[in-house]
Amino acid sequence: MLNTDIAMGLARVTEAAALCSSKFMGRGDKIEADQAAVDGMEKAFAMMPVRGTVVIGEGELDNAPMLYIGQSVGVGNDNMPEMDIAVDPLDGTILIAKGLPNAIAVVAMGPKGSLFHAPDMYMKKIAVGPGAKGAIDINKSPKENILNVSKALNKDVTEMTIIVQDRERHDYIVEAAREVGARVKLFGEGDVAAVIACGFENTGVDIFMGTGGAPEGVIAAAAIKCMGGDMQAKLEPHTDQEKERCKAMGIKDLNKVLLINDLVKDDEVYFAATAITDCDLLRGVVFSKNDWATTHSVVMRAKTGTIRFVEAHHDLNRSSLVVR
Repeated sequence: MLNTDIAMGLARVTEAAALCSSKFMGRGDKIEADQAAVDGMEKAFAMMPVRGTVVIGEGELDNAPMLYIGQSVGVGNDNMPEMDIAVDPLDGTILIAKGLPNAIAVVAMGPKGSLFHAPDMYMKKIAVGPGAKGAIDINKSPKENILNVSKALNKDVTEMTIIVQDRERHDYIVEAAREVGARVKLFGEGDVAAVIACGFENTGVDIFMGTGGAPEGVIAAAAIKCMGGDMQAKLEPHTDQEKERCKAMGIKDLNKVLLINDLVKDDEVYFAATAITDCDLLRGVVFSKNDWATTHSVVMRAKTGTIRFVEAHHDLNRSSLVVR
């Protein structure tokens, strides 16, 4: 299978999730919207010629009937290399339920063993685009990181924009940013879209900092690696059960700083995202008359650094992507 075929195949996977879930925008039911995204993504994977195993998904088999961790996806044969698949069919379930920006469907794929198998818990993260690669250190204070990234980008600190999830646990980051005169952009949900925004200058976002889901962190790291950016992370287990889960997954040092190459170990990794609602980088799904819909996606490959923006127009009456 050609690399361009793989990339566009992944785009169709995220397009399917976005098309199916977008009809529930603003209807107040995040569970139904999420299920629609899962159904669409699973159907699209069933037509893709890859030999994949979900390593980051909707959860364990017991509580996730589809796209569960360990599930085989694709219609590839034994002659094809095994691939790790990380999915989030709908990152931002509350966002789509309320009709808010930054809901997105995402998938990452790489050779077997290439994606960090993150347990479902909190993870502290810091991410930047390619212009500030090597300038971040998760063990340093937010103030030090902002000033170092400002220097790396050759931008006055007053022109820097830090994107932070609007949570009380991040007050120290917001206070540090304001203290040095940096701009702060708060978001409510959906930290994958927020991390991706760091990799593109036209979004105006320079640094992502904060604590969120570990599985989402690995998916976002795949995007950052494709863009040539930088990311560091640290797991933050809060209970004895979470600590034991880490050990069971072979994670011995809970204080270890996970560098970009720890999170994504291979350059032959792909990332695709389709906006469900409007994001900093992509426009959300737009429906038009006669059952047509338009999607906007981004598809990347780390090995070549290729980034494709895909605008697709779908006839929903004929589309094989849509679950009805």
